[in-house]
Amino acid sequence: MPSDTTKGGTETKNATLLAARGRRLFNSFQDRFSGIGNRWLNETILLFLTALLLTFLIIPSRHFHSMRYTAGDIAQTDIKATQSYLLEDAAQTEKIRSDAERSVPSVYMYQPAKAEEIKERFSRAFSAILDARSKGESDTEALRGTVSGILGFEVSPTELSALEKIRNFRALLAEIGHLAETVYKNKVVADRTVYAVNRSRGVLLYDSTNGSLVGAGDATTSAIDLKDVAGIIHGGRLPVADPHHKGAITALLLKAFQPNLTPNPQATEAKRREARNSIRPVVYQIKRGEMIVREGERISEAQALKLNKIFEVGHGVNRLLVGIGVFGLTLVLLSFPFRFARKNIRKFKPTIKDMLLLSLLTVGFFLVLKISYTVSTAMGILFPRIDIENYFYLFPFAAGAMLVRIILNSEVALVYCAVSAPLLGMMFNNSLPVVIYALLGGIIGAHGVRQCQYRGTIYTAGLKVSVANLALAVPYQILTDNLFTSQSLYIIIFALVGGMVNAVIVAGTVPVIENVFHYTTDIKLLELASLNSPVLRELMIRAPGTYHHSILVGTMVEAAAEAIHANPLMARVAAYYHDIGKISKPLYFIENMSSGENRHDKLSPNMSALILISHVKEGVELAREKRLGVPIIDIIRQHHGTALISYFYQKAKGGDDADAKNIDERDFRYPGPKPQTREAGLVMLADCVEAASKTLTDPTPARIQGMVQKIINNIFIDGQLEECELTLKNLHDIAKSFNRILSGIYHHRIDYPEPAFKVYGGKKPVEDSDREQTKTASNRGEEDKKSGAEDLKRLGIHR
Repeated sequence: MPSDTTKGGTETKNATLLAARGRRLFNSFQDRFSGIGNRWLNETILLFLTALLLTFLIIPSRHFHSMRYTAGDIAQTDIKATQSYLLEDAAQTEKIRSDAERSVPSVYMYQPAKAEEIKERFSRAFSAILDARSKGESDTEALRGTVSGILGFEVSPTELSALEKIRNFRALLAEIGHLAETVYKNKVVADRTVYAVNRSRGVLLYDSTNGSLVGAGDATTSAIDLKDVAGIIHGGRLPVADPHHKGAITALLLKAFQPNLTPNPQATEAKRREARNSIRPVVYQIKRGEMIVREGERISEAQALKLNKIFEVGHGVNRLLVGIGVFGLTLVLLSFPFRFARKNIRKFKPTIKDMLLLSLLTVGFFLVLKISYTVSTAMGILFPRIDIENYFYLFPFAAGAMLVRIILNSEVALVYCAVSAPLLGMMFNNSLPVVIYALLGGIIGAHGVRQCQYRGTIYTAGLKVSVANLALAVPYQILTDNLFTSQSLYIIIFALVGGMVNAVIVAGTVPVIENVFHYTTDIKLLELASLNSPVLRELMIRAPGTYHHSILVGTMVEAAAEAIHANPLMARVAAYYHDIGKISKPLYFIENMSSGENRHDKLSPNMSALILISHVKEGVELAREKRLGVPIIDIIRQHHGTALISYFYQKAKGGDDADAKNIDERDFRYPGPKPQTREAGLVMLADCVEAASKTLTDPTPARIQGMVQKIINNIFIDGQLEECELTLKNLHDIAKSFNRILSGIYHHRIDYPEPAFKVYGGKKPVEDSDREQTKTASNRGEEDKKSGAEDLKRLGIHR
């Protein structure tokens, strides 16, 4: 059997391989979204993926499972209402809606000009018969079709024959008009019995020509039906002698005299539907904490209704529609504030990599809160004395905003708070207090870590969040009249502890984000600022002149950054590392050269320029190798901008060879880019100013001031600062800061009189170890002993 050591080694190896594969998978995913590619497409994909994942986290879990109770079931546990509900009484609601539906009057369409219409139609029909008679047309079928079309119904051959036999159409038309007026002075319906039933529930009469209401209720009681119309027609005096012809024309009139009051079932149904929908559901309230059923009880019909209604409220009628609604709202809340901030907030400029971090951070943050919610539900069952809502004060609502502020900036953190707070409100049953609690807690937490140079700052910010939590919880309890209840103590304790929960989560997450996403936070910068870091120690050993130059530049940019409200820590650390590219060829740079030796004397100006330019590229490569972070790498790349190496350029132009006139200035300029941030601009200015200050033979304050002003003006005129955000006022403040620092460095020492110095045996005083060579121990041993004894006596110590 393998030993425990071998087994443990195998498990460690497997874990390492698994971790390496996971890291490669994550890096490939990160590279997919961090590449330059199609930015809009990448942002859109991230937006939809984030909204989709948040939708599943925001929708309450009860929307995805069904729980039904039936009368007669035995309750397995005590069931209380977890919150107050307004539940619909379906039976009562249906009864009221049915009553409202039945009470809707029937709609009828009334034709007030029916008599005139009939007279006009018969007049045209008689004219057509007379025209055919005068023309001698014998096509009876054609004439029958014409007359049928005019009258609006089918005319039989017998009826047409009777009409053709008429000699006095004028008299017949007059009698038809008289009959029409007699009939249609009343409202005519098809069946008076049906109409009476409808009239008992009310009817509405609308003019068929313009749709206006012409009658309702008692005004519509007078109506006759087609039987009455037939009696009136039979009682008429038609001017027709032949009984057969008179019967045919009577039949024709019975067809023509149709109801002028007809029901409109479509309009009636629409009004009934409108009346039904206007009735709101009848609800009754189940209050939070109300006991619905106890363990072991048989569930009654009423209890089953309450239980099913409670779970139905959480479950939702249509899961798909709920999901679509939440997804759409989440998509809007994620996209609109982001678009607004990008166009209107100056420092809101997240890259694709930043967007990927924000997406993963948001989903992870909501997942933690979802787990916290699940745990709090279980805690509510284990500790029923504590309301489930009280555990919300423990939740790390501010952690996400604090992380965003530490990793990115205040502007992104503020937008993050504005987006996440309403989403959290949706997640916790559309709770407005949760929105306010998350929003203000996030803002306070983000403000607390605005200058997070030490990990202790995170815990200080956590305390501030605790105070903010308490400041929100107490007034809310006063508003809800719950301040002096048994739950108030739990709320106060949870609110205070909740702030520190945020701090613990943030403190543990920041290193992970730094390592996985390669971000450079202020905490990371503070680690890089240590002069014992491997890169700076190597710089000190191999290029001591460059090392001391970088330390001075760091001092200058830190003071200047404070003067213009930039990031002093970032500026100082970038200054320390800006010239690490000189490690590979230190003796080609003036600050590292021994007196009297200049290797550039043996090189052409072009080669010298290439060596100087190469230190930028080599610095970037070394910074990447040592994982100094993107901001440091960017400043290393930008700290010379596209500046001209003037000395070697002029030397190349002044050469005696034939190519001197064809010198391209671009060959003697750094490749750039120009400084993109204020910190990069500060490093460029301090780098040039500190180097130039070494050339001053007598560095008086006036000369230092003139030199600083000249260097800054030259860089400004060369256009090296046009892509960063330094203003003219900033340049003025930077110059003042540089003057103060350099004047302090190059101040004159006082020439002290002789008694002020320590004298050993009447020999030359020792001023400074840098100015006086150390004497050998054999020459000074006795003098040191005597001097030491005198010093001890002076201090009151006797040997």
